[in-house]
Amino acid sequence: MFDVIIIGGGPAACSAGVYTARKKLKTLVIAQELGGQSAVSPEVQNWLGEISISGAELSKKFVDHLRSYEGENLVIKVGVATNVKKDGDNFNVEACDGENFTGKTVLMAMGGARRKLNTKGADIFEHKGLTYCASCDGPLFSGQNVAVIGGGNAGFGTAGQLLAYCPKVTLLEMSPKFRAEEVTVEKLKENPNFEAISNIELLEIKGDPSTSSGQANFVKSLSYKNKETGEIVELPVSGIFVEIGFLPNTDMVKELVNLNPIGNIIVDHQTQRTSLEGIWAAGDCSDVKYHQNGIAAGDAIKAAEDIYEYLKSK
Repeated sequence: MFDVIIIGGGPAACSAGVYTARKKLKTLVIAQELGGQSAVSPEVQNWLGEISISGAELSKKFVDHLRSYEGENLVIKVGVATNVKKDGDNFNVEACDGENFTGKTVLMAMGGARRKLNTKGADIFEHKGLTYCASCDGPLFSGQNVAVIGGGNAGFGTAGQLLAYCPKVTLLEMSPKFRAEEVTVEKLKENPNFEAISNIELLEIKGDPSTSSGQANFVKSLSYKNKETGEIVELPVSGIFVEIGFLPNTDMVKELVNLNPIGNIIVDHQTQRTSLEGIWAAGDCSDVKYHQNGIAAGDAIKAAEDIYEYLKSK
C-alpha cells in the first residue's frame, strides 16, 4: 500500500516525488520514461538557477534528484500505467506488464504531447529551427525572421511573444478564418512587423543542404500555397513555431475525473485537486494555461503539499 502513486516522469512527477519522499510518504512513481519532454531541447534558458543548459542535462538532473530519494519512502517503476480504478477508499493502478499497485491517493502527472506538424521536412528540421515551444526557444531567434503555424489563441499568443525580439513574424493558418479571439487578431495586426495569412496549404519546410555526416542543417525557409489564388510562396525564415493543438495523456482517467473539452483534467488551481476525492493532477495533463517546466513543477509541489495535509487529516 502506497500513500501516493505518481503517474508520470517529467518535471511535475519528479518534483512531487522529491517532496512526498522528503515528507516520508510512501511513494510510487510509475513512468514510461523519466525526465520529460525537455530532454530533446537543444538549450533551455528559463530554468531558474541555470542560465543556459541543454535539455538532456536538465532532464538528467530531474531524474538524478528524484533517484537520490529512492529507497524506503520512494519506489520508481519504469513502465506504462494503463488504468486507474477506484477501489473502496483507495485506488488501484495497473501497469502494462500486469502488475497492480494500490495507493491511498494518486497524482496524475502524465503530461501530454503537442500535435505534430505533418508537413514535408517537419520531422527533419524539428529542433533545428522548427520548435513547439516559443517560451522555451523563442529568445534563441532574437533578431531573426520567423513564422508561426496556427491561427488559434495559442498561435497569436506565440506571435505576440516573438514580436518582442524578432523583426518580422508571419503567422500562417490553414483554415479560411483565424480561430483566435477577434480582438486579439486585430490588436496584433496593428503591429507593422506582423503579418497573418489564412487559407493556406503548407507545402514544405526547407533548410540548408545536409552536412557530410548526413545530418540536416537548420531551417532556411518554408513554402506554402494560397488556396484562393493557387500562388506558391517561398517564405525565408530561420525559425518556425508550431501551435496547432495539444493532446493530454488522460485516456486512463476519462471515466474517473472531469475533463475539459480538449481532454485536460480540470483541477482546483489552489490545491490541484480533481473532481474525485483522492486524485490530484499537475503539469501538462491538467487544465493549466501555460505549458512550462517551472509551472509544472510548481503545480506538482502544490499538489504534494495538499496530499500531505489530506493524508495527515484522515
